[in-house]
Amino acid sequence: MLSVLRKASYGRLFAAQVIALLGTGLLTVALGLLAFDIAKSNAGAVLGTALTVKMLAYVGFAPVINAMVARLPKKAVLVGADLVRAGMALCLPFITETWQIYVVIFLLQSASATFTPAFQSLIPTVLTEERDYTRALSLSRLAYDMEALVSPLAAALLLTVLGYSDLFLGTVAGFLFSAGLVAFTTLPKNGSGGHAAGSLWHRSTLGTRIFWQNRRLRSLLALNVVVAAPTAMVLVNTVVYVRENLARPATDVALALASFGIGSMLIAIAAPRFLERFGDRVVMLAGAAVIPAAMAGITVVTSVSPPLVAWWWLLGLWFLLGAGNSTILTPSARLLREASTEETRPYVFTAQFSLSHACYIVSYPLAGWLGAAAGLGWAAAVLTILAILGSAGAFLSWPRAISAETRVSVPKEKAIEQSAE
Repeated sequence: MLSVLRKASYGRLFAAQVIALLGTGLLTVALGLLAFDIAKSNAGAVLGTALTVKMLAYVGFAPVINAMVARLPKKAVLVGADLVRAGMALCLPFITETWQIYVVIFLLQSASATFTPAFQSLIPTVLTEERDYTRALSLSRLAYDMEALVSPLAAALLLTVLGYSDLFLGTVAGFLFSAGLVAFTTLPKNGSGGHAAGSLWHRSTLGTRIFWQNRRLRSLLALNVVVAAPTAMVLVNTVVYVRENLARPATDVALALASFGIGSMLIAIAAPRFLERFGDRVVMLAGAAVIPAAMAGITVVTSVSPPLVAWWWLLGLWFLLGAGNSTILTPSARLLREASTEETRPYVFTAQFSLSHACYIVSYPLAGWLGAAAGLGWAAAVLTILAILGSAGAFLSWPRAISAETRVSVPKEKAIEQSAE
């Protein structure tokens, strides 16, 4: 797996991703504690709203921004987005009102909506071999898991000697370092992105139309719903459940998030072997079966378990949710790569970024607002139903055998040419 890091360009890009995500992990912990400091028992509702604002930025801005910057050099786009993110993160230690959280998060995540799809669509142009790309996807999943494992553990250690507001400075440093690494990376000449013709509206909706015409990508849409349910429960309600319901210290919030990350990381490490042996369909649908079962367990634990027992069940179930998420998220970019060409790839990756995050516009408010109003047990129950519906949709829409589908080239203004399933 680590052999792909010998390629200098990818090695630097991967390092930039890891460092930026370490800073983002500190942001996740610090933002939860900031919300609890400002809103106390309503912290879940505040976090739910903040994360919904984040999703609105992702869904509403990502396709438009990608269409606007598609013809610009990828390096300039990535560095500029990192600098904007660093500037917004620098504002967070000075926040005193909940509405200020929402404004800063919107601006910061709008920059992320520029950075992430551009970064993801660039990797297939750097690593053109199938095996190298699959290994890179596992490494990328591991990098994201650093946010749920190493960063929370680092945050737990830092919180013993620093205030939570100081963690935001680590986020600023991560984005600045990421920008520096990208600036000094040599990118392939063909890595500037797609050049689809047509109006801004046509280019903004291109990726979504490609999604709708591909059966595997339609199944991926249902799998996005499955992933959104546990992710919302973990990110929104971990701090409330650990601090308010279980009355445990702030460091245990980081430990609970780390358990989620460990499960995801172990699957990401094993993913290349699983994918070579079983293929995308079996691996991804296995996650779609595990997640609803684990969510049902969380419903029981948050409703009836005593605090001491609930803590250990929480760690175990968070581990299973992380593992289930990873079986879906790690191979997903393989489907995107197979369904696109070099010209359409930025639009397809942006569509996945936007459509997957659209699911969180539903799951985050359910986790936060319903949890605050009716209790975490009810929030877990409704999110379990959401996961079951998504899982059923994925199983039904992804057939066992699919005829070969041609990759979508740059479409004309009136139509996208793609073979039938």
